Amino acid sequence: MTVLNELHQDHVNLHKLLAVLANKLAKLRRGETPNFMLLADAVDYIGNYADRYHHPREDEMYHYFHQILNHPDVTQAIERCMDDHQALKKYGDELIEAVNCILNDAVVPMDAFANKLEAFLEHQVAHLNLEEATLFPLLEANVTQEQWAALEGKLPKIDDPLFGEQQKERYLTLYAELLKDAR
Repeated sequence: MTVLNELHQDHVNLHKLLAVLANKLAKLRRGETPNFMLLADAVDYIGNYADRYHHPREDEMYHYFHQILNHPDVTQAIERCMDDHQALKKYGDELIEAVNCILNDAVVPMDAFANKLEAFLEHQVAHLNLEEATLFPLLEANVTQEQWAALEGKLPKIDDPLFGEQQKERYLTLYAELLKDAR
């Protein structure tokens, strides 16, 4: 599997998770109480996997191609994606803090929480769309097989704790929820 295929699969998996979060947001907007433990697991997964593995892997790839490609559209898209990664971490950190407050029985206005969740979802989807619709096609069109091969050896590989071969115990409930939503 090529680097872009692996990253694309991560995006497909992340879209599934974002759909679960969107369902929880819809419940909140209807005045229902979602499963906040499940919400915490979803946001935790995004923070642990995306922020600690997926985005650094992309950033390393972007940095590599930023150095060797002289293409203004690629450069602009790479810089925007790398900026997005920092902003997405901030949105994720704020959301997990709010979820933790709720789980610890702190008073958190549900409208404010729903707005944070909505902003998080909107930014995640916009970022994924930027990579999938703009940057990845630009890379496919401008990077040689030799450049891809040189990059592959530089990128770390780890098993995805939610969608990989072995789900971590922490995410088993979240995985079950994803399977339920897929039916």
